[in-house]
Amino acid sequence: MTRAAWREQIAAMAFLTPALICFLAFLVAPLIATAVFCLMEIDRFTFGMTYVGLDNFRYVFEDARFWKTFLNTFQFIAMAVVGNVGLGLLLAGLLDRALPSALRYFLRLAYFLPVLIATAFVSYIWKFLFDFDLGAINYYIRLLGLPPVGWLTDTRIAMASVVIMDVWKHVGFFMLILLAALQDVPRELREAAQVDGAGPVRIFVSVTIPCIAPALLFCVAYATIGGLQVYDSMRILTNGGPGDATRSVVMYMFSEAFGAGELALGAVSAFTLLIVIAVIVAAQMWISRRWIR
Repeated sequence: MTRAAWREQIAAMAFLTPALICFLAFLVAPLIATAVFCLMEIDRFTFGMTYVGLDNFRYVFEDARFWKTFLNTFQFIAMAVVGNVGLGLLLAGLLDRALPSALRYFLRLAYFLPVLIATAFVSYIWKFLFDFDLGAINYYIRLLGLPPVGWLTDTRIAMASVVIMDVWKHVGFFMLILLAALQDVPRELREAAQVDGAGPVRIFVSVTIPCIAPALLFCVAYATIGGLQVYDSMRILTNGGPGDATRSVVMYMFSEAFGAGELALGAVSAFTLLIVIAVIVAAQMWISRRWIR
């Protein structure tokens, strides 16, 4: 190898070293530590560790509250994915048409603006709007002569209330991605389908959906992974209540690790969540390779 090639190799390593150190320090090391904690009994005062094998997994998996939080999380995901991706696709379809430029840019900005606001700030605003006694929503419901709704206190409605806030905040992000995908659909394909006598619904199902399938799959996977990690909005809006009706698996992990001081049980919850996310990402890659061209 020539001297110039050696210099290029050294320069490449010098540029890669900071990123590699960050990768090892903030991803690999915590992952290894979490895996080790799962197999230990950790003294919360002395931080002394004793090997206990799979006892921590057994304890967490036999805890009905853990599975309740997993069920809550997937319930949230089901509603949030349908709301974010479905409404995002609808809004993208409405904006993918001839509109005055100023109106088009204003609508894009209006829908995307909530994405830029911190989730904690949005959650406090919606907590005020959902308030049973002083909330603006119940105020107008009372004006209509209807009984107020326990948006955050009724076990049947609390999860839907969290989803409403989540969709309001994130739908603009999915709308932009799907709008870009819609604008990449060749006009010639739609026009050819129209010439063949296809209606708007047939064109949308047979032409548009296949063309935007990669973007749709990305949106579903992104919303699903985000839903698995939901914490701050539920923490602020309901604190997991009423009862455990809106407690997510991340809230369970946080309460075990930092509330009860059981770091090992929190690590088991985090490790289980990591495996679930890895399975979803693998499924996304498999579907993408098998069905999307």
